[in-house]
Order: sequence, then structure tokens, then C-alpha cells
Amino acid sequence: MQQPHSPSIRRRRLSARLRSYREATGKTTGQVASDLGWQQTKVSRIETGMKKTVQPDELDALLDFYDEKSPDVRAELHECARMAKQRGWWSRYRNVLVEALPDFETEASVIRAYECQVVPGLLQTAEYAEAIFRANLVRSDEEIQERVAARLKRQEILNRVDPPTCWVILDEAALRRTIGSRDVMRVQLRHLTHMAARHNVNIYVLPYSAGAHPATVGSFVIMDFPNPLETSIGYVETPTSSVYAEEADEVAELNSIFGGAQGSSLSPAQSLEFITDIIKTLEE
Repeated sequence: MQQPHSPSIRRRRLSARLRSYREATGKTTGQVASDLGWQQTKVSRIETGMKKTVQPDELDALLDFYDEKSPDVRAELHECARMAKQRGWWSRYRNVLVEALPDFETEASVIRAYECQVVPGLLQTAEYAEAIFRANLVRSDEEIQERVAARLKRQEILNRVDPPTCWVILDEAALRRTIGSRDVMRVQLRHLTHMAARHNVNIYVLPYSAGAHPATVGSFVIMDFPNPLETSIGYVETPTSSVYAEEADEVAELNSIFGGAQGSSLSPAQSLEFITDIIKTLEE
């Protein structure tokens, strides 16, 4: 059963953006509340997503206080506030949601990912990520470098004292596909072996020999959160949008697919040996 007090994606995103604004000012929730003439608990509940409804005048007061002047951003944040009670949605808010996935990764205690084409972003080297971004021929060098820097920044969550536990299933195609060059791939695969040695990273290879498997529908991510009132989130990226799944039946289906794919995969020890064998072919 869906937990009734779990913030929706919209409310989580709105809360994360407002929290980032406050942190940029260096003020505490108590100081912001005092300046606005509010109770401290009001600001805290807005930032944690526990306040079910953020009224337009409340949001405007916060945005004015944080000096957010962009009409597009303000409009999209107001839309998030208005639609906060609706769950399961297509994210098309370019100004607000471009960083939504990293926000949720930061808060997650467990991240499970199935990837059928490329190494997941959290495990990519800089050179590998750059080669992926360069595959889009319309991006400038400056934009590519910004995207690479942002991707490496995302990976910092794995270096925390209390990092999320990552369960990653890699289709063999993601290991065989040459991204950038043989050297780039060799370094990337070695990086995977190093990451697999960490206590919080578990890598499974789904080999071609497994044949048809439950995850043939494509890549996806599931994120679980430490707060028992926080429902898990499923994330699926498409060429034009991103889907965030929150409904209990949707998340359950993704969990079932992930479990089936994991059952068809090699064990972590076998996977490490499999990756090492591919590295040897790249060194020949």
C-alpha cells in the first residue's frame, strides 16, 4: 500500500530546489523563517516535502526572498506546487528538473540500475562520459565539458562516509560496445573492476548466453530511501523525456524485472572475471 505521507516527485523536486536556494544564502531555516515572519517549522516542512500544499503566496515569498527572477523557473515551480498531489508523471520541466535525478540519488540509500547499452553514469570515467556526449554531434565543446563535470560531480555520493548501496546489472552489450576507443574502453572496464571492489557496489553481468530475460524492455533505475515514509522511485529515460514512476504497482513491476534480470546474470565474482577477460582482449 502506498504510504500516505510520502512526498510526490513534484513536491520532492520543489523542496530540493527551495532548500538549495536557502543553502546558497548560508542561512538556516530558522533565520529564513524569522526574516519572513514565519514559524521555523513551516520552512522546514516545506523543505522536507512534509507540507502537503505550498500556497502560491508562500512560494512567491520564498522566491522573492531568494531573488529567483526567472519567469520560466518561477512558473515551473508554481506548476510543481499546484500538481504536487499527483503521482507518476512525465518530466518536461527543463529549467527545474534537469538535476532531479542527481537530487534523488543523493537522498537514496539504495540504487538499483539495469543498463543495456552503456555503463551507468555513476560508474563512468571522464573519457567514457565525454565520448558518449560527443555522440550528440550538435553539442559544443563547452557544453560537453560541463556535462562531464556534472556527471563526475554526481559520482561523489559513492565516496561519502555512508554511501548508497548500488546494485548494477550490465548487459554484455554495454561492455562490448566500443565507446570512444579501445583505450577508453579498457580504462573504463578497469574502473568497473575497481568499483566492484567497494563494499557498497555490486556489479552483475547479464551475458548474451542468458538469452531472453525480463529486462528486455530497456534500461531503468530504482531508488530506495532511508525514511520508511519515502516510497521508492523508478526512473526511465527516453530520447525526449524522463519517466518517474511512483505508484506502488509500477515500482513493484520494476523490482520484479530487476530481480528476474539479476537471476539471469552472472554472480559478482563471475562478472568480475568476465569483465577482466574483456579487458585482456582490449590489451592484445
